[in-house]
Amino acid sequence: MSFSAHETFYMILGLATIVAVFWFNRDLYGRDAKLGVSGLEGVYYLTAVAALLVGWYFNIVYMREYKDVMGWWHWTTLLFVNPASASGGQDLIFANVVLFPLWTLIDGRRRGMKAAWFYFPMSVVTSFAFAMALYLAVQERQLRKRPELR
Repeated sequence: MSFSAHETFYMILGLATIVAVFWFNRDLYGRDAKLGVSGLEGVYYLTAVAALLVGWYFNIVYMREYKDVMGWWHWTTLLFVNPASASGGQDLIFANVVLFPLWTLIDGRRRGMKAAWFYFPMSVVTSFAFAMALYLAVQERQLRKRPELR
């Protein structure tokens, strides 16, 4: 399977945001952290990877099928093609565009997380479920390192 320049660009951008999260939180993942992966953290990582792969699969199908009109506006309008998809679409928009940034900024600051603001822009180039699962995994790791933040 080969990827177009457009698909490759978004994949590289998404992967760069993932690398950035681990770089921002290198104190939680370095050899000195000695935290290992908890069961809950592992569930979050597995969910994140599954969400990323499934989301990217459908986004690549979208880019190929609608290459002449693709874009954020067009993609969003397709969320509202019938009442069932509109119900899910409005949930996605409110959760990802309003609640997720508020949650990560406020909760992230309270828990001493680094670059908590970064998860929202990451969700735009990876997937909402991926960004949320990665946020929860990093948060779990942070709470195990600093239990006084619970």
